Amino acid sequence: MLVHDTVGTGRSQAEIDQIRLSLQARYAELSEEYEQAVQQSQVLRLVEVGDTAGDDQADSGTKTAERDTAQSLLRTILDRRAQFEHALTRLDEGTYGFCEGCSAPIPVERLEIFPSATTCVTCKQTRERRAA
Repeated sequence: MLVHDTVGTGRSQAEIDQIRLSLQARYAELSEEYEQAVQQSQVLRLVEVGDTAGDDQADSGTKTAERDTAQSLLRTILDRRAQFEHALTRLDEGTYGFCEGCSAPIPVERLEIFPSATTCVTCKQTRERRAA
């Protein structure tokens, strides 16, 4: 594990350890949330398979919408979990807290609100404008 010293990141080892614990805790929460969502999705599928007699188009449409919502939730949780994995990797590399776009430090306030942030607000806004 490679962690730059306080000269490279401006953070003490204690701060880095605290950040790591926070990121790992959130990752664990997301993993638990994912497991619960998978179980709920499986239950929904079992109910759907066993309860199709007499379904009309509205029933079928409702079940499809519920299935789509469950799949969307799973994708969202996996995406968020991947963001925290990336943040932990960046922490190990000594690049956590620095913008991937311009290399400027990401304000602490932004990291407190969005710990897996990889860009400063300016670069994030630029990316969003280009994507629109």
